[in-house]
Amino acid sequence: MSTRGVVYVHSSPSAVCPHVEWAISGTLGTRVDLKWTAQPAAPGQLRAECTWSAPAGTGAKLAAGLKAWPMLRFEVTEEPSAGVDGERFCYVPGLGLWRGRTSANGDIVVGEDQLRTLVATCRAGEQLAHKLDELLASSWDEALEPFRHAGDGAPVTWLHRVG
Repeated sequence: MSTRGVVYVHSSPSAVCPHVEWAISGTLGTRVDLKWTAQPAAPGQLRAECTWSAPAGTGAKLAAGLKAWPMLRFEVTEEPSAGVDGERFCYVPGLGLWRGRTSANGDIVVGEDQLRTLVATCRAGEQLAHKLDELLASSWDEALEPFRHAGDGAPVTWLHRVG
């Protein structure tokens, strides 16, 4: 079952860029040569993005490979495919890795069990609001938004897994 997705490396030190390419290459099974550009939101850092096509579950493998470098800021998306929810992964230094399911239009999906657990464990409205913000990746979105806007119009690399 094949699906598609996007890797957004929002910021990386130049010395780590080859390692990022190797991690993506190893996961996709094909050589990756990203087009790195300056990241205005973090002077001295670089950014790149690429689309990919591979079996369902590849998004998680890409995120696992990239989180080996804790100084990166990145997002990985995987589109839903037949019988498989989409996923979104965000990594921000200091916040760590966030993972969530996504719907066909890209909205974060919060499951029934997650909501039941929140209701059962949260004793105050403020605590419930904080936990909902965590489920919806609010802190990650807030931290990444300046990096997303700084990447508008940047070149995209198209990748396809072979074999």
